[in-house]
Amino acid sequence: MKSFLDEKADRYNNISFIENDPISVPHLFSGRQDREIMGFFAAILAWGQRKTIIAKCRELAGRFGSEPYRFIMEHSDEDLKGLLGFAHRTFNDTDLLYFVDFLQRHYSRYATLENAFLDKGVFNSAEDSLIRFEQTFFADPYAPQRTRKHVATPRRNSACKRINMFLRWMVRSDDRGVDFGIWDRIPQSALICPIDLHVDRAARRLGLITRKQTDWKTALELTGNLRLLDPSDPVKYDFALFGLSLENGW
Repeated sequence: MKSFLDEKADRYNNISFIENDPISVPHLFSGRQDREIMGFFAAILAWGQRKTIIAKCRELAGRFGSEPYRFIMEHSDEDLKGLLGFAHRTFNDTDLLYFVDFLQRHYSRYATLENAFLDKGVFNSAEDSLIRFEQTFFADPYAPQRTRKHVATPRRNSACKRINMFLRWMVRSDDRGVDFGIWDRIPQSALICPIDLHVDRAARRLGLITRKQTDWKTALELTGNLRLLDPSDPVKYDFALFGLSLENGW
């Protein structure tokens, strides 16, 4: 199993993967905060066809004037009007305006979004980080209730696919050029594998998932099995499982 999945991970974890994947969106930028911001949006908006996801993220970047961090920190009320009408699936401009508000408040205090996943700058566990992030994100008493569905948390037993994917992008560090590895306080050994439909199907066919439902406990089960294959970098197999599903039409 290890040699098989290592080979698949090696095949798909390369720069040719970027073009048709939502990670292509933060790759459009070179600045650290720009990559964090657009990576976060690309992950949050990552449901549906990848082509549509990428197009909507590029539209959003355009609305930010192709300078996401500068827009977040320096926008005027008039600038915010340029965000009205943006929508992808159930994510709309009400959600977008709150996301912008949160990011401005956060970056006014910290240089990196990584701090929102830490306990006073310290990493405890992936579960703690995801719970802490969701609580921090919605700490404002005026946070729209409708927006809560867009940021998953283990407290609701969600598999947290989108946030786990975002963490993979920011934390994993290798020489393949796909993931960014710009965060260094969250160990890649502690990351949880994102479970989308493709990963779920491939993992079940290989016996890496036994739970009937797909939830937080399933994400832990899958990652635990992957950690047996590579304790230092279990989520590299996200590439293998995703690629296997596409390759075999699963």
